[in-house]
Amino acid sequence: MQNNRPENMEEVLKKAEVLIEALPYIQKFNRKIIVVKYGGSAMSDEELQKNVIKDVTLLKLVGFKPIIVHGGGKEISRWVGKVGKESQFVNGLRVTDAETMEIAEMVLNKVNKSLVTMVQELGVRAVGVSGKDGGLLTVDKKYADGQDIGFVGNIREVNPKVLYDLLEKDFLPIVAPVGLDEDFQTYNINADDAACAIAKAVGADKLVFLTDIEGLYKDVNDKSSFISRLTAGQAEELIGGGFIGGGMLPKLSNCTSAIQNGVNRVHILDGRIPHCLLLEIFTNQGIGTAIVREGEE
Repeated sequence: MQNNRPENMEEVLKKAEVLIEALPYIQKFNRKIIVVKYGGSAMSDEELQKNVIKDVTLLKLVGFKPIIVHGGGKEISRWVGKVGKESQFVNGLRVTDAETMEIAEMVLNKVNKSLVTMVQELGVRAVGVSGKDGGLLTVDKKYADGQDIGFVGNIREVNPKVLYDLLEKDFLPIVAPVGLDEDFQTYNINADDAACAIAKAVGADKLVFLTDIEGLYKDVNDKSSFISRLTAGQAEELIGGGFIGGGMLPKLSNCTSAIQNGVNRVHILDGRIPHCLLLEIFTNQGIGTAIVREGEE
């Protein structure tokens, strides 16, 4: 007679509790669109990369409609270095001459198809597109404080039809942040800007930024000032009060803009934490910073 009783029943019961805790979230967000901006260290570490893709694939399989928007900054810098050029940035934006634009597009396409492959290895059908496809992202030339920084695009219009079509046919869209201007010139786009514009255009329920920090602090030097949840209005007060600086400033501005344009909730998560996406979305506690509409539970 076989005895299949688990040795540690407590551990098994904990797993059941985790699944039950996730149930109301799975029910609430079923068939809702979630845009995940994927970049930073989570992208350059192979193990973390696999974890993120597993998380997004799981979201798809339990009924979400995820869209990945990815960057490729570190990889672009590596390839720019290989051709003997030095990467230059103004206000966090890459100065992009014609040669750098060519390199950036090649690298982003390479990253895009590698992510498609990883998703498909997990049994979910994915399609990689860039902002050029189906007129997804139309841009104007972007300037940094009046300075010409080359082929860097400011998104003027999003045509989400190609994304709706893919979601409807049960594909997971993966978007590279490259767009065209009205003269069909190619431009590099900041991935945070692309994710925010796409989330607004598709009416996403959630927008998630995977970053290299734990979330939002009122004082970055004081770990006890961590903010796990705030409204868009409170976020604007922090920006106006000069509490937010550096690379977090444009990110937080994107977050408040998304909320004001119909996105229900924006999450800032530390992509270096394995399965941060699942922990934030499917547990009562959460682990990052959530920015919500006024009055939302």
